[in-house]
Amino acid sequence: MGFRKKNKSPPVLSHEFVIQNHADMVSCLAMIILLGLMFEVTAKFAIMFITVQYNVTQVLDEKTEPVNLYQYGPKDMATVFFYLLIAVILHALIQEYILDKMNRRLHLSKTKHSKFNESGQLAAFYLFSFIWGCSILTAEDFATNPTFLWEGYPHTYMVFQVKFFYICQIAYWLHALPELYFQKVRKEDIPRQLYYICLYVVHITGAYVLNLHRLGLVLLVPHYLVELLFHASRLFYFSDENKQKGFTLWALLFVIARLLTLTLSVLTFGFGLPRTENQGFSLAEGNFNVLTIRMTCLAAICLTQAWMMWKFINFQLKKWREHSQNQASKKKVVSPKSRPHKREPTRGGATNGIVKSEDKTSPRARKAKAS
Repeated sequence: MGFRKKNKSPPVLSHEFVIQNHADMVSCLAMIILLGLMFEVTAKFAIMFITVQYNVTQVLDEKTEPVNLYQYGPKDMATVFFYLLIAVILHALIQEYILDKMNRRLHLSKTKHSKFNESGQLAAFYLFSFIWGCSILTAEDFATNPTFLWEGYPHTYMVFQVKFFYICQIAYWLHALPELYFQKVRKEDIPRQLYYICLYVVHITGAYVLNLHRLGLVLLVPHYLVELLFHASRLFYFSDENKQKGFTLWALLFVIARLLTLTLSVLTFGFGLPRTENQGFSLAEGNFNVLTIRMTCLAAICLTQAWMMWKFINFQLKKWREHSQNQASKKKVVSPKSRPHKREPTRGGATNGIVKSEDKTSPRARKAKAS
């Protein structure tokens, strides 16, 4: 009985080695940062990566106890980097212990396998972000007073949950860039994923830096709900192609989300912010309430929504064409085989080459009759 040949491990620091062991390498780097908290010399540097920075203690009139609020600053880049490492580790755990096991049962093709992994990762992230965003919004009075989007601008102070939410959002979408390499994404899929990753990074970072975190949070929550429904529907579709009802609900909510985004954006940048008391540009105060920045933000949101609607319309037209082709192929009925027609009798009563005589008299009687 022969021994099984073991697969040779790739050379150290080669591309295949990095791809196979990137989660372990990132885990070691995150562990080194955590170990830095144990020593006094490195603790002040390690804590900059782990904890949220720029906290300010304020005493509000309504409450006697002081409240811890947060601002943003350059040290946030270190915090984003650490949670980027955490996102890479969580990505690998979801892929190995959930998605890979499901892929083995479904036996998908390479194209569907890639899309299944993408939808599985994004569905988990959208679900977590949607629940977290809803929990933050429940503490606000947006449902009864939408003017909180622009009242008191600039909103330079944030509660811990809001700032940590934005830190995690930026870290996740930045981690998606190296994941294109780690997950061996196909070349034809890279441009499409780069588009939406860069759009997320630009919009979320812009809302964070321009002190528009209230508007950004309100717009992200319904958008994440729609995206969650789409990727969940795609997961069900890959498991059973007959399960397509989720796409119909997604199409309806997608259009509603686009209209809601445009409405709130025009209301905030066109009517709300121009009427606030603090007008002008000041980096020290975090005030960006000038016409140029307002119109740039509004144009960026409108162009993004128009691009998403264009992609949505093309997607629906493609699905409609495929559905119409499938229906046409089903309606095609195979023409029945032509039935054999009865041949007309030939001269002399010949049918099918055989001569038949209608005279039933005997040959001797016919001979006597002829004479």
